[in-house]
Amino acid sequence: MQVFRGTPPSPLPSSALTIGNFDGLHLGHQAMLSRLQQAATERGLASVVMTFEPHPREVFTPDSAPARLTSLREKIELLQNAGVDYLIVQRFNRQFAACSAEHFRDHLVAQQINAKYVLVGDDFRFGAKRAGDFNLLRDQTAFECHSLPTQDFAGERVSSTAVRTALQNGEMVHAAQLLGRPYSISGRVVGGDRLGREFGFPTANIQLKHNRPPLLGIFVVEIHGLERSYQGVASLGFRPTIHGGDPYPKLEVHIFDFDREIYRQHLRVDFLAKLRDEEKYPDFDALIAQIGVDCQQAKAWFAANK
Repeated sequence: MQVFRGTPPSPLPSSALTIGNFDGLHLGHQAMLSRLQQAATERGLASVVMTFEPHPREVFTPDSAPARLTSLREKIELLQNAGVDYLIVQRFNRQFAACSAEHFRDHLVAQQINAKYVLVGDDFRFGAKRAGDFNLLRDQTAFECHSLPTQDFAGERVSSTAVRTALQNGEMVHAAQLLGRPYSISGRVVGGDRLGREFGFPTANIQLKHNRPPLLGIFVVEIHGLERSYQGVASLGFRPTIHGGDPYPKLEVHIFDFDREIYRQHLRVDFLAKLRDEEKYPDFDALIAQIGVDCQQAKAWFAANK
C-alpha cells in the first residue's frame, strides 16, 4: 500500500475511492472496504481510501472531540491488512475545511485522485460547512457514485461511537463484536520508573499516541509482537497510588511467564476483559496485594476462556 500525506502530487491510476475517518475500522468500515475492493476488481481499478488527520472535530471542537479508537499508525496498518492499494492521509485544517464542496468533488476526487467509482456512507457530508451530500457527489459525469447503508449488528447500528460506548462501559466482548476483533492498542515499549519490578510484577510500558484513550482500568490482555503471543494483565490509567497520580494516562502490561528486556519492541495489546476500575490505595503494600489478585483473576479468565 502506498501512503500519501496530503493530495497526491500527480493523478493516481484510475481508481475506486472511499472517503471517511475510519476510526477503529469496525464492521461497518470493513463492509465498505469489501464493497470497494469488489468494485475495483470488477472494473480493473486501483482501490483508494482517503482519510483525515487530525479528526475534523479535533480542529473545530477540540474540547469535545471523541477519544480516538486508533492512532494514525494503527489505522494505516489495518488498512494495509485490508488490501488497499493507496491511502491518502489528507491533512485537515481550517484552510482545507473552507474548500467548497464542488472543488472537493471536481478537483480533488475527479482530477487528482482520478476516481472512476466512489463509494461513501449514506450520511456522508463534505466541503465547506458540510454543504456537499450524496446527491451533489453524484451530480457529475466523471465517476460512478454509490452509497452503502448503515451496517447493523444484532439490531444495533455499528459505529465508532457504539464501540467507544462499549469500551467505556467495560463491555469488551461487545466491543469486539462491533469491531470484528478484540480492541487493541499498539505501541513501542519505552522506559518507565521500574516500580513494577520492585513490586515483583515487572511491566512493559507501552507508548501511547493519544492522551485520551477510550477505556481506562485494569484488563485481561493478550500481547502480540514477540516470538509468540503471551497472556497478561494491563493497567491503563493515571496510577493514582503512585506519587499522587500521573498527568497523562499510562499503559503498563505485566506479561505472564516472561522476564527479559524488550525496550523499543513494537507490541500490540489486545484487551479481552475488564477486571476493575483504577483505585487509589492507602499504601504500596495494599497496591501490591491487589496486583496479585488481578493476576490470579486474569489467569482464571484465561483458564475458563482459552
